Formats: sequence, structure tokens, C-alpha cells
Amino acid sequence: MRLFTTHQTAIYVVSPEEPIFIPVCLFVLRPIISAQFLRRSPEKIQGFRVLLLLSHSTQYFCAMGASPDGKGDIGMSGTATEKFANGNDMDIDEDDDEMFEESFSVRELGEEFLKNFCRKAAVSFFDQYGLISHQINSYNDFVRYGLQNTFDSFGEFLIHSGYDPSKKGEGDWRHARVRFGKVTVERPTFWAVTGGNELNMLPRHARLQNMTYSSRMKVEVELQVYTIKSVKSDKFKTGREEIVEEDIVHEEKREILIGRIPVMVGSDLCWMNEVEKADCDFELGGYFLIKGAEKIFIAQEQICLRRLWISNVQGLTIAYRSEVKRNRLIIRLVETSEVEYIKGVEKILSVFFLSVEVPVWILFFALGVQSDKEVVNLIDYGNNDSSISNILFSSIRDADGKCSNFREGKNSLNHLDKLRKETRFPPEEGVEECLRRYLFPSLHGFKQKARFLGYMVKCLLQASTGRRKCDNRDDFRNKRLELAGELLERELKVHIAHARRRMAKTLQRDLYADRSVRPIEHYLDASIVTNGLSRAFSTGAWSHHYKKMERISGVVANLGRANPLQTMVDLRKTRQQVSYTGKVGDARYPHPSHWGKVCLLSTTDGENCGLVKNLATTALVSTNIVESIVEKLFDSGMEKVVNDTSSSLDGKDKVFLNGEWVGVCENSLSFAAEIRRKRRRKELPYQVEIKRDEPKGEVRIFSDSGRIMRPLLVIENLFKLKAFKGKENFTFQSLLDKGIVELIGTEEEEDCRTAWSIKYLLTEVEGKRSVKYSHCELDMSFLLGLSCGIIPFANHDHARRVLYQAQKHSQQAIGFSTTNPNIRVDTLSHQMYYPQQPLFHTMTSDCLGKSGYPLGKNRMQPKPELYNGQNAIVAVNVHLGYNQEDSLVMNRASIERGMFRTEHVRSYKAEVDNKENQEKKRKPEDVINFGKIESKIGRVDSLDDDGFPYIGASLQSGDIVIGKSAESGADHGVKLKHTERGMVQKVVLSSNDEGKNFAVVSLRQVRSPCLGDKFSSMHGQKGVLGFLESQENFPFTTQGIVPDIVINPHAFPSRQTPGQLLEAALGKGIACGGSKKYATPFSTLSVDAITEQLHRAGFSRWGKERVYNGRTGEMVRSLIFMGPTFYQRLIHMAEDKVKFRNTGPVHPLTRQPVADRKRFGGIKFGEMERDCLIAHGASANLYERLFTLSDSSQMHVCQSCKNVANVIERTAAAGRKIRGPYCRVCQSADDIVRVSVPYGAKLLSQELFSMGISLKFETQLC
Repeated sequence: MRLFTTHQTAIYVVSPEEPIFIPVCLFVLRPIISAQFLRRSPEKIQGFRVLLLLSHSTQYFCAMGASPDGKGDIGMSGTATEKFANGNDMDIDEDDDEMFEESFSVRELGEEFLKNFCRKAAVSFFDQYGLISHQINSYNDFVRYGLQNTFDSFGEFLIHSGYDPSKKGEGDWRHARVRFGKVTVERPTFWAVTGGNELNMLPRHARLQNMTYSSRMKVEVELQVYTIKSVKSDKFKTGREEIVEEDIVHEEKREILIGRIPVMVGSDLCWMNEVEKADCDFELGGYFLIKGAEKIFIAQEQICLRRLWISNVQGLTIAYRSEVKRNRLIIRLVETSEVEYIKGVEKILSVFFLSVEVPVWILFFALGVQSDKEVVNLIDYGNNDSSISNILFSSIRDADGKCSNFREGKNSLNHLDKLRKETRFPPEEGVEECLRRYLFPSLHGFKQKARFLGYMVKCLLQASTGRRKCDNRDDFRNKRLELAGELLERELKVHIAHARRRMAKTLQRDLYADRSVRPIEHYLDASIVTNGLSRAFSTGAWSHHYKKMERISGVVANLGRANPLQTMVDLRKTRQQVSYTGKVGDARYPHPSHWGKVCLLSTTDGENCGLVKNLATTALVSTNIVESIVEKLFDSGMEKVVNDTSSSLDGKDKVFLNGEWVGVCENSLSFAAEIRRKRRRKELPYQVEIKRDEPKGEVRIFSDSGRIMRPLLVIENLFKLKAFKGKENFTFQSLLDKGIVELIGTEEEEDCRTAWSIKYLLTEVEGKRSVKYSHCELDMSFLLGLSCGIIPFANHDHARRVLYQAQKHSQQAIGFSTTNPNIRVDTLSHQMYYPQQPLFHTMTSDCLGKSGYPLGKNRMQPKPELYNGQNAIVAVNVHLGYNQEDSLVMNRASIERGMFRTEHVRSYKAEVDNKENQEKKRKPEDVINFGKIESKIGRVDSLDDDGFPYIGASLQSGDIVIGKSAESGADHGVKLKHTERGMVQKVVLSSNDEGKNFAVVSLRQVRSPCLGDKFSSMHGQKGVLGFLESQENFPFTTQGIVPDIVINPHAFPSRQTPGQLLEAALGKGIACGGSKKYATPFSTLSVDAITEQLHRAGFSRWGKERVYNGRTGEMVRSLIFMGPTFYQRLIHMAEDKVKFRNTGPVHPLTRQPVADRKRFGGIKFGEMERDCLIAHGASANLYERLFTLSDSSQMHVCQSCKNVANVIERTAAAGRKIRGPYCRVCQSADDIVRVSVPYGAKLLSQELFSMGISLKFETQLC
């Protein structure tokens, strides 16, 4: 259909058959040309949309199909066509109004309205999904569906009795059949000893009492015990002369406890899911409590198994991969040669299936193909390439050589059956049943399987000629994230299989005729699953995703609680497992598919750099869609795959759903557009991902779990925003339902043309055609991770400095970690006394915050826990040389007023056995109880009679913090180590679920900044406190402002962090009442806007000020840059690291100083330090370090034979006993000298002597 512009009163539509003239009334606002007016059947014009765009002088007639990349308009659905064709009224509903909207320009809405809408949309997104919804959704999906699927995957379990020579007939042998049924999971409870009843277990109970927050898992188990006997049957009816009958002896079906499964805090099973207010204001959930410790899952990146995979690692291969091992099929292009030592003469196609290698031609004929020509037609390479023809001919010759008459009858099947039986573990089914059940299980007909096999061969041949690329394992479209659901399912399968094996062994003994079968719970041990899961969480060794006997690390981690930001970041981490962290190719580098999915900056340094990533701010992880969408695909124009090999599929594109071939379509353009339209209208789940791959002739649809998705604005539906004008409260789900916003996956994003922000939609470049965007970002900073998006002016800083702040400093900053410290007993926690919010705002912090900001209407209060620090007045200046090399000079008066003052709490734990649970009598030295006794190892002045200190007691190094002793009198108290001290804050005495009483004592320290403490700005400018200066000696401005911190100007040029200067200048303007407050990365204010705001406030445009010397009162000639900057105090403090020693404990074997700081150990003086002293020529100092102060000792050497002489007691003349050095080799005490050697050298000579090696020592008198 060709389109023309016409005069005011008529429109000409020229079609290939005949022209049509349509008169148009100018007064109709929404003229609609339906199928009835066009006098064409709706089928012929399906997928076209006809619009009249009225202007002052001209009407435009546009008929648009759906564009492949989503940039064009979407066609009319069949239902709408029928509606107008049936002559219904012109009053159309809202959905039709969306389709037939008149000409609309984004400019009509205005830039300010669109920016505000994007902000509100982002706020509603975080309100609905939060930051850790991917963790909780995955666990909930596992509890609803995955748990039942895990038990269903085991199927029926047959157990045969052991061999007994006394049994004669068939009826004497008993067999058992076990089958799992419905699984139910209760909510967490625990048993109260005092009341004798069950109570609801809350997370705080598990945390305080060192218990595992878990729930009982019950499964319905069916047990049948039967005997087998052969019975004669009618061969004409059954096809067999004898059939096997089962005589059921015992049958039982009951629900039993199979174990306890850890419960994720905040999930549907958790009690906190129903309360209005959590224990902590910063509580997000998403973690587990294992024996009182908080554990999290790190999302694991795994290769997607739901697509054909072409690789060229060990030869060119194409693989149909599946989670079930027997369903996997690999076609390999193998190089063969008839002459030895000559490579690459011929290439043949070989198939690997069911542990069998077979020529591809034989497999085609086993699937029912009748001729070679039919196979070539199925492959349908479509190009007369001689190299391809040679490969096909070679494959035919190879098949003829291995089975000469495979084309006749069922010879190909017989050849496959012969190869199947030769394998190590052949399947029980016959060859036809194997092909039906295991080869492409989603396709039911053999001819359909042959078509798919031909398509795989075609893809492989295209890759061999360079017409198709091999798949990139680093592309996120080829990856899936494994979260709690997949990881728990994998681990649970291991332990259920273990429990089943144990059950088989115990049940097998009771299948003898002289024994009776007991109830099922006697055989199924629930502790196997409970202890196995608890052990996997505690040790972090998780089951491998495909190697059964191996375990991997890096799946489970402890949840960081230094500050709330670290907690959020830990829950959004992803990890890529590699076998060797050395050379892993391009896995460490950013990939274009990371855009908007994972943060491009925040990653760990060291060996895991680039392997551990963080999700972008708005990234979501899809869950598995349970409902089938195949029928809706057929309604959208998809056709079924024909079960024959003769009909041609020329011009038709293949449709894949989660990697399985489900159908074909004539016009992939309109088909993909129709599916997208249905998704935007709630007819399909909004997590469905559609990719139209025109070069490959495929439409790939995904509805599986583990795909990273993100929200984008749909440009063509922005006209619906008119209905949202004036509305303040709307949900993100309503935006999804209207199609204004949609979730886009990695593959579908390749078909989108996305504007980076609203301003790109509204800007036009002179002389160039405007870009037609299909989608738009909500905000530019959402491409970064959570810890990067809150850094002000991050786009102005060097990437390395942003990485330092995002990955290190932000997670080490001391803030307000929890609001419930009274019901927590963390081993180590820090808390800032006066945390502040920064002066600037960012889009990320605002959208995660809450409304109702007190300073104005419709303002957002930034999320307070994202920032952990204080606003300090920072001057860029040198100060007496004390701030060289990143040192800081601080104002002593500010610190005394409470700046950066923190509280440091450390907990000490001890446990004893509960007397009530002790079944057998134990020895007195084994019975340990809490209590106060006179101790030889430390002071007990602050302990009460129960063995615990009183609240407020001041404990110093060497004091006993928890008194514990055995009945025999032995002291087992917990002693404060070197440099540990504090005031007793709380004492907790409780018991855990393992029958042990335990006590926790928390000590509190108030720490003000001292020399050597580490601080950092938001821009990676870290430094230690080098000098505390009195306030009167600091320079001051004309207004009397004295800086809190003075940093060196040399910190900026080499580090390339002008963002800190911009932050200080912007903060100065905000503090003086400026209205421009946003420092969001990529959309920051211009330098002119910041300087203008400063100028209006009465300051210098460039932030510099005239200062006066505090010591002399003279005016300083140079202007000093000064402004408020957000600074963080990090957990690295000098008091925790200070190490000093003169003499102290030594190792009993080597007699060298021990290494531990808390044991009053020494500092290691290694090889590199030794080299430095050698280079300086400080030999006396070197001698003192390595010998005198380390392990100096003396030994005796015989100068005659040069062997070591031992000090022994021997009998001399006249029967006298003499003790002294004596050489056993020379049998003499003469010529023995005493030498000074390191004790390590003496120990070495003694160890070598025990091996029969004697060292000779050359001695010289000095």
C-alpha cells in the first residue's frame, strides 16, 4: 500500500489492485477508515493502522506496520478491526483511544512536566519493587513452585531386598516403591521449654539466641511393599505369553517431617512480612539467619541453557543444551583424514547424543527421513557453496562407511540401538522411546525433530562459512542469574538424594521375609536435610551447578553491617564463577550488554576485579512465568510446526519460546509488534521478552527466570500522560498496565532506540534529521549502581576514584547501621553520634527517599541511610607541612564539639552445655559452668557472682569479661586481649536450639578522631589525620568562619577529582539559601550555574575567600578555596592498628616472636625490609632486628670435627659426674667453642640430623 498526501477534501489510497477514493469530512476530529470503508477483508489489511492527521491545510494519510525495533507505530488488532467492521458506534473505549490518537508531539507535554513525571515514576518503581526484590521474589517463587518441582523431579524410587540364598521362589522376594507427594512448609516456630508449647520464631529471636531461622518442611510419602510373580496371559490380547503381576503386601501414605529449610527474612514465610513496622527502620530483608549469623546469597552468573549455543573452543560445535543431561545434543564439525599426519582434508558432521557418537545422516534417517535430497532440503542452506557441498558429501560417505545400508528399513534405528547398548550406562528404554523422550522433548513428532535437527545443522554450516557468529559467553543475553530459588533447589536436591540413599539402605534390611516394615519416618532421616543446608550456609561451600562431587565458594557471604548502604550493596552483588582467576579472557572487561543492567564502575579490586559486579539502580531480575503463553502466541499469528519433512518453510520465521521451537510465523514484523502490544495491554505478563532477529529469521521469546530487566519509557504511549496531569499518587503497576513504561530485557534492548534523557527527545540538531526514539531512560544516573549513583558530580571524577568511593569507602564509612542495637549482639559494630545528610541532592537518593520534606511542598526527603558522614567546612591549603601526602589537619575545637565522634561496640561470646540436656554423667573437668572464681590468668574485680560483669563496669586489657570454670576448678574464662578495653553496655544470657546456654557481653568505647584515623570524601580522596590544630591558630575568613579540615591542594591535579571542588562550591551556595541543589551524575549543573549561585549569595564566583592568619592576624595574600564538603570517617582507626612490643611471647617451637597483635606479638620483618637495610648499609641495625631481638641463642661446636657438641652429663675420672659440652664424635671435651646463632638455624641442624644429615660448622674466633 503506497501513501499519498492529498488536498483538503479527499484522500487517494493507491493499492496494487485498484485506486480508492475516499471523501473526508473536515469537521471529524478522529476520522477512522475501517475495513468496511476500504471494502477489503480485514485479513488483507491486518497489521495496518490508518490515521488521519488533521492540520490547517493538509491531511496526512499514514499506514504504518510495526517496526522491527519498536520505533514505529503498532498495528490494529484483529478485535478492533472486527469492531469497526461490524458497524458499531464510533464512541471508542480507552484502549482504542490509545491506538487512534491523533498527531502527538512530545513537546506538547513540556520538558519540566516530563522530568517531574520521570522522577515520580522512579519513586513509584522503588515503592513497588524496592532494592532487593530480586532476592525475595526468587525465594517466594521457590517456596510456591520450586520446592514441589524439586521433590517431583525424583519420581518413583524402587528398592530391592538384599540377596538371600534361602529364598527359592519369586514370591519370597519383597520389593518397595517410594514416591514423594505434596510438600507443605510451615512458618518458623520454636519450642518453649518453660511453657511447653510452640511459639512464633521472629528474626530477633534467632539473632539473639544463635538459632537458625527456619521452618518445618513436610512431604507426603507413599510407601508400597510388594512381591512379584509371573502369570500366563493371552498373547493375542497382551502381546506377551507372561506378564508380571504385583501383589501389594504393605501400603502406607502419610505426611512426615523431612527437614527444616532456612527462611529468608521478609519473604512470604517470614512473620515480619505481616507487621507494619520492622525491628529496624533500615530493615530490607533478603537474608537468612543461620545460627544467629546473617547470611546472603550472591547472585551467580551462569550460561543460559535455553538457546542453541555455537562455539569454536574445541572445534566448531552447536549444542542443544538442557538441565537434564540425557536431553543434550551436540553437533560437531570434525576434521578427518584418511592419510595420517595430514589435517583438514575432510570435514564431517557428527552428532553426540546419549553418550553416543553417530553420523548426522544416520540420525536423520532414524527420524524417518526417506532420502538424501530430503535431508538436504531440511538443512536448507540456500546457497550453492562448494565447501558446504563437500561437508555434506563427506558426511554421507562417513555414514555409509559406518553403516552401509542405513537407508533401508530400520537399519539406522538398529545401528543406533547397537551403539546405545555399548555405552557404559545404557538407558532402559528402547531406541525409539529414547528418541521420543529425550531428543528435543518439546517436539512430539519425529518429523518435527528432524526439521529442528536440520535447522541446527544449517546454523553450524553458516558459522563455518562466517555467515553466523559464534555466541559470546560474556554477553548478558547469554547469561542468567541464579538466585535463592535456583541455588536452594540445587543444594536441596543433593541432600534429598542423600536421604533417599540412606533410606534405601535401612529399608532394604527390613525387606527380608523374617522382618517387618516399620513406619516411614524410621527410614527417612530429617536431620540430613536440616544439617546439610545449615552446613552449606555456614561454611559457604555450595554444590556445583554441574559437577556433582565438587563444591564451590563465593555463593554465600556474611551480610555487611558497617552501614545500611553496605547492606544494600551486598544484597545486589553478582558473581561470575571461573575455574581460574588468572586469565579469563574478556570476562573482566565491561561489555555493551552491561548498559543499564550492571554498574560499569563498581567492582572489587584484586583477583575478583570484573568478576564481582553490582546491579544497576533500576535493574530487576525476572522470575519464572508459570502460566503458558503458547495459546496467546497462536492468537497473535503464530502457526504450528508441521509434522512432515516435505512442506517448505521458505519465507517463514521460526518462533522460539525459552529456546524451544514452538511455531513459525509469516510476517515476523507484525507478529513481534502484536506480542508487544498484548504485553502493553496486560494480555501477556509484563516480564515477557520479545526479540525479532531478522538476519537469522528467528523470533525469540523468553519468560524464564534470571534475566536482568529494567524500566524504560515508551515514547509512542507518552500521549497517555495527559491523563496523569495533576495526579500526584499513581503506582508503577498502573504505568505498566497503561503501556507508558515497560520492562526491557537485554536482547529486546538491541531492537530499541533509547534516548538517554528527556532533553534528547526535545533537542533538534540543525540541518540533520531528528532521531526517532522508541524508548527513553527514566534518568541518566540509573545506569550506575546504587553506591555510584549517589556520588555528586561523579561524571567529573576519574573512574578510579569513583570506584574507590563506591566499592571501598562508602562501605567502610561509619554511620548508623541499625536502629535496634539493643536487641542485637553483633561481634563488632560502629555508630556515629551525629550523622548528617549532605547539602546536595541526587536523583537516586531522592527517589529512594520519602515524601513530606519539611522545607517545601512536594519535596522528597533523601534516603538518610545512604550517606554516612558529616558536612565539614574544608579549606584547600597547606598548613605547616602537616597535610602532605593526603594527610589532614583538623580543628581540635570541632572535634571536641562532637565532630566525627563514634561509638565502638565489641561483643564477647561464650557457651556452656545445658545441665537439663545432659543425659550421661560426665567427668568433673568436662562440666563447665558460668561463675566467678579466683583466676590466675586475669583480673576478676568487675565480675558478679554469676560470672558476668555489671552494667557500666570499666574493663581494661587483661580483665576477665566472662567467668567460666569447670567443676574440677580449671579456669576457662574469656579474657580481654591486648589493646581491648571498654565499658560494659549489655549482658545477654540465653540458650540456643542445640541445647547450650550462652552468654554475650558487649563493651562500648567512645572514640573521637585521633592521629592516624582514616577519613575520605565522596570522591575517593582518602587521607589520615596528621595534626590536630587549635581553633585560634587556624586561618579565618572575614565572616569569622574557621575551617574544620584543611587538605593539601596537591590532592587534586594528579587524582583528577574536580567533582569535590564542584561539590564544595555547590554546597556553599546551598548553605547560603541557593535553590539549585542537584548534583546527580550525568545531569549536573553547569559550572556557570554554580558560580552564578555563589555570586548571588555574595561570594566570589570561584569559591575563594580572603583569610587571615590565626597566629599573626595578618591577611594572607593568596585567596583560599573553602566550602562545605561531605566527609566520611572510615572504620580504619589507629587504635585498632597500633602495634608495639619490646619483649613478649615467643613461639614454643622456633622461639621467634608470635605474629598476632592481640597476643602482644611482633611485627614481621621480611625479605624486602631486609633488602632495604642492606641497601642502606645498616648492618648493625640488621643484626639487631634479625638476631638480637628475634631468636638469639647459643650452641657448642667442636673445632676438631666441626660437628655440634651437646651439653651432657658424663662420668669423669675418679667417678665424678661432670655436666658440660662434649663431642660424641671426637670423644673429647677439648677444642669446643660456644657460638651465637639464631635458634632457627639450631632447629634446622637438629631436624636434619634426625634425617641422617650432619651439618659442619666453620668457626672463627672474633
